[in-house]
Amino acid sequence: MDTLHLDLTSSLLFADLAIRIGFSLRIIMRKRAASVSIAWLVVILLIPLGGAIIYLLFGENRLGERRANRLIKNRPVLKEWSESLQHKPVINWDSVNPECLPLDRQVIAATGIPTMPGNRLELIDRADTFFGLLIADINQAKSSCYLEFYILHAGGLVDGLIEALFKAQKRGVTCRVLVDSIGSKIFLRSPMANQMRAEGIQLVEALPAGIIRALFMRIDLRNHRKIAVIDGKIAYTGSQNLVDPRFFKQQEGLGEWVDAMVRITGPAVELLTAAFMFDWLLEKKQRLTDYSGTTDIHPVAPAGNALVQLAPSGPGYGEDTIHNLLLTTIYAARKELLLTTPYFVPDNAVLAALKSAAQRGVEVTVIVPEKNDSRMVHYASRARYDTLARAGVRIMNFSGGLLHTKTISVDGDFCLFGSVNLDMRSFWLNFEMTLFVYDKEFTRQIRALQQHYLMQATLHDNDAFQSRAYGQRLLENIALLVGPLL
Repeated sequence: MDTLHLDLTSSLLFADLAIRIGFSLRIIMRKRAASVSIAWLVVILLIPLGGAIIYLLFGENRLGERRANRLIKNRPVLKEWSESLQHKPVINWDSVNPECLPLDRQVIAATGIPTMPGNRLELIDRADTFFGLLIADINQAKSSCYLEFYILHAGGLVDGLIEALFKAQKRGVTCRVLVDSIGSKIFLRSPMANQMRAEGIQLVEALPAGIIRALFMRIDLRNHRKIAVIDGKIAYTGSQNLVDPRFFKQQEGLGEWVDAMVRITGPAVELLTAAFMFDWLLEKKQRLTDYSGTTDIHPVAPAGNALVQLAPSGPGYGEDTIHNLLLTTIYAARKELLLTTPYFVPDNAVLAALKSAAQRGVEVTVIVPEKNDSRMVHYASRARYDTLARAGVRIMNFSGGLLHTKTISVDGDFCLFGSVNLDMRSFWLNFEMTLFVYDKEFTRQIRALQQHYLMQATLHDNDAFQSRAYGQRLLENIALLVGPLL
């Protein structure tokens, strides 16, 4: 009996060792960012058997074989369409910051999407204003209303939006709503969702998640985009989910979520319409080339003077796309770099870029919420404060609610605006949408918004921070160790 027990124990130990070595070799051969590889090696080596299971569930960007094949098959169509767009714009880059042209080229190289001139941009910094404008546009819709959001949560202002969709559907407008499976889990199982489907509104669950699906694809790969398009002529994007901040997650004691959106008219709307349709047909298991229904993808007449370039990112769009573009943006700064983000867990490359900018004389300011809805992100973020502060980066803690706006302004000349957070999840895992806006007037508006946030923020006191308890430091460093996996 003792011999059998010894043999069984030895077999289990040998199997565990083989699994750890095998998965460690796989992680090393994947050639991902060093911080990501090291974090996964720690998980594999420190957690017997469980580390391998965690890696199988969350360690690789598995979209699911069928979905990945649909993505691959649609790429040539997207490439052909984006190449046709590149013949349209005539841009005088001499009138723009010279740092913008390399960014334009890099976005084209990574995504194939060119900068589109002739856009009018309206910055919206209040939820009630956003919902009011969007509902008014839906009430005027003639052919289509497309909504793609991470979270749809009924109540308050959102109920008015849903009512507007019901009315549009009755007028014969094609209404399509694409929401994330996890972000909108509660709504998708609600009576309201059933009523929407029953009355003809096309409601689709993006990236369906579940225990069985977890065996074939990563369930934490999420559609984090926020897009609304009306008639292929008006578009919205930014950080605002379809939630009323007066009611959303108020039980967590973080205050109201603070977001910003932009209303777009002009040629860039065609890009956002196509982005929605691509995601929609991917979830509907249909190919762009075979689809004959309503798309509303068409050229839109110029409406203003802003140069706008879309940068969609996520698995299948190029693994390093948004990460590399953010690095280029940071290194382009010469005088001032202002960033707002709710989730701030920079990897070593972004950390080095921010430090480098501050050390070469750029006034670098990062505005983050004082309180965060993710404890792990809160601790991992604080672990970077000392290094950044010593390099001259100003870290400002916003106390007016949960600051959820994602913006970057560079030298007052151009800006980035969209759904991307400064964390590993946005860089590598989520499907995101970012606008590169090469326009001084809109950048002035973004900078004014950032200054408004600064008025409600306090400077991080690094001297006082140094005296924090050892237990706090330990929690921060543990969180930082798994930061690349957040």
